[in-house]
Amino acid sequence: MSFEHVIANYPAILWATLETLYMVGLSLFFSTLLGIPIGVILIITSPGHLSPNPYLYKMVGTLVNIFRSVPYIVLILWTIPVSRALIGSSFGPNAAILSLIAGSAPFVGRLVESAMREVDRGVIEAAQAMGANRWQIILKVLLPESLPGIISGITVTAVGLVGYSAMAGLVAGGGLGSMAWNLGYNSFQNDTLLVTTVLLILIVQLTQSIGDRLVRAIDKR
Repeated sequence: MSFEHVIANYPAILWATLETLYMVGLSLFFSTLLGIPIGVILIITSPGHLSPNPYLYKMVGTLVNIFRSVPYIVLILWTIPVSRALIGSSFGPNAAILSLIAGSAPFVGRLVESAMREVDRGVIEAAQAMGANRWQIILKVLLPESLPGIISGITVTAVGLVGYSAMAGLVAGGGLGSMAWNLGYNSFQNDTLLVTTVLLILIVQLTQSIGDRLVRAIDKR
């Protein structure tokens, strides 16, 4: 296979790679920022936990399930009016980030809830016996004890975001997905399609490797 198109498109491929990293990095940051409080609310309001509240638990859980149930390509369409109102455009990486956050923050919330549910109840009860209040238990027991699981969940989310960012490229979201669709598929540039695919695979491999190393460094069990 000749790579003449890749050579000609080299600056554009480099720029598309940076756009993908930008979309994944920023959306992962805000998804984590939103997902951790969602996970904390879900776990402490669940039956038998620190502050059981069946109504709040069901309401937050239902909202999380709704966003997780909507296919990402449909979620992009839902967020178009919002992105137009907030940033004045429904195209480009910044517009795509909004739909990426909407799709991944509820997912992070469920993963955080799941990681915190693995914390030994004996540790929580011991903290309560020593007079720790709810915030102290959340900040000094639940979050530290479940950190390896949370990091592992964030890594899974990051890998998923790489795929979502490529899908966003189909609707002018930019990045490697957009290049693969516009130049690789629609313009019959098979070499460009191959290279953009390989770059997406490398980003996934690198992300998973970094996440695994962080989990191994933090997990002392």
